Amino acid sequence: MPKTVRIVPEVKSRDGQAITFVLAIGTVRQMCRLETTFRTQNQALSYLHKHRREFERAARERFARGEIHDGIIHLTML
Repeated sequence: MPKTVRIVPEVKSRDGQAITFVLAIGTVRQMCRLETTFRTQNQALSYLHKHRREFERAARERFARGEIHDGIIHLTML
């Protein structure tokens, strides 16, 4: 099962930066959104890359539990 993650920068969120990425779960491509408290997009992307495996695991768990809101799995910083 290939694991594909596509990361897309997003407009600044309320209290920091939000990073949107697509996670491959089998044949499904699921949109995920990570809310951070970082001030810059580069800091948020660096954080996501550093903790990528943990966020993928958390997103897969939420997908399995059906915790999808408006078609997006919402994640927050560890």
